Amino acid sequence: MNPFSEESLKIRIRDINPHIVCSLCAGYFIDATTITECLHTFCKSCIVKYLQSSKHCPQCNLKVHETHPLFHLRADRTMQDIVYKLVPHLLDNEEKRREEFNKARGVVTPTKPGKKTEVQAPPKLSTVINTPDGHKYCHDEQICLCLERLHPQEQDFCGQRIFLRQLEKKFVRCSIRVLISHLKRMLHRKLAVPSEIEFEILCNDEVQPEETSLKQIYLMTWYGKETPMVLFYRFATEEDSIT
Repeated sequence: MNPFSEESLKIRIRDINPHIVCSLCAGYFIDATTITECLHTFCKSCIVKYLQSSKHCPQCNLKVHETHPLFHLRADRTMQDIVYKLVPHLLDNEEKRREEFNKARGVVTPTKPGKKTEVQAPPKLSTVINTPDGHKYCHDEQICLCLERLHPQEQDFCGQRIFLRQLEKKFVRCSIRVLISHLKRMLHRKLAVPSEIEFEILCNDEVQPEETSLKQIYLMTWYGKETPMVLFYRFATEEDSIT
């Protein structure tokens, strides 16, 4: 018998359930999210809610982080696509459930007088299964930002005084995967500031590291608050550059 025959590759779903079921809700992973410290995976809504009252992994009790446990959460798209592929109709049912939920709370787009109002349909779940280009930034979850100048500043550069201006368009809508380093490059370009002059970006008076994504900042500092998420920018001082 050929060991690679179709019959030998059949797998019972109950045999793999322990690997694709969330231990918090006992359902199949939805928006699979992994704790980077111990690599245990849960539904996004389940683990975010759990870590609001605990700093430990609910599965192994490992301390995730002393003050910001949400910082160590990462979306596991590969796992989520595996779950949707293995469990029949799960993706369709989840899309239908979300559509009904959003339809009940539909966002009405403004229209001109005399025209009927239209309800803007929310985007469907994006996965590699139903969207071949799902890995691209344009298919990501979006976040609304407000970039505010912290305070007026001037800095010397090659004998010239560079004045920190306010952005003409301070409201930005972008992917949640955008990093702080990306925002800094945008500020250099929009404000015509030489690349040698460093920026700092702050949220809730805390300077954000360059490798931090907007989703991490949202989960750590802005979850549950109204949008847009407000970030402040300023020139980095010499003392900050040294540290």
